[in-house]
Amino acid sequence: MSGGLYGVDTNRTYRRAGFGAAVRRGSRPAIVVVDLTRGFTEDSYPSGADLTEVVAATTRLIEAARPAEVPVIFTAIAYTEAEASGDAIAWLRKAPGMRTLVEGSEAVAVDPRLPMRPGHDHLVVKKGASAFFGTSLAATLTGLGRDTVVVCGATTSGCVRATVVDAVQSGFPVLVPRACVGDRAEGPADAALFDIQAKYGDVVTLDDAVGYIGSVPAPAAPRAARRSHRRGDST
Repeated sequence: MSGGLYGVDTNRTYRRAGFGAAVRRGSRPAIVVVDLTRGFTEDSYPSGADLTEVVAATTRLIEAARPAEVPVIFTAIAYTEAEASGDAIAWLRKAPGMRTLVEGSEAVAVDPRLPMRPGHDHLVVKKGASAFFGTSLAATLTGLGRDTVVVCGATTSGCVRATVVDAVQSGFPVLVPRACVGDRAEGPADAALFDIQAKYGDVVTLDDAVGYIGSVPAPAAPRAARRSHRRGDST
């Protein structure tokens, strides 16, 4: 396990306990982009911070995924007006700053700087921290035949960590590119990354993640399309 956030003694304790082993990387990954919506990526919103660099790094990873048709699944937190203004959701009593994340508002729109392809990329709307809790994400990943999840997004100490925990508990090895996750403050983010690396997934560099995604073979063309190409048919 790498890193010196808590010192040599802590790292030694974790190694002795058997934490920090590398995950098995599958050959059919998916990218899950957690809550990179304007309410989190722009500091003009109460729930947000300037995550320009995170958006740029995540864009690079997504673009590397396109040639191999690696699925990209975006998530967004969005509440109805009744949920945002009422007491039905306990989390909003603890974190009232997120009451601005109302369905249909600009705050819940995926950051327009990201290369999301409407009608192609999946969008999961959620009410809680984990992208798996109360959503169809696990079923979607299984239906797509995915065997590894690369998690990006915000915030590192909140929804990213919760999603990573539920991903591994759902049977998916997890990679977290450090440059592709962001938070409002450095301390909580570093603590979450230490925890993820120790117990739930591999925290990796962006170059490592891009190389892994880029190594996934492009899907074979349908047989009929290959025959047509060999004959030189055109339409």
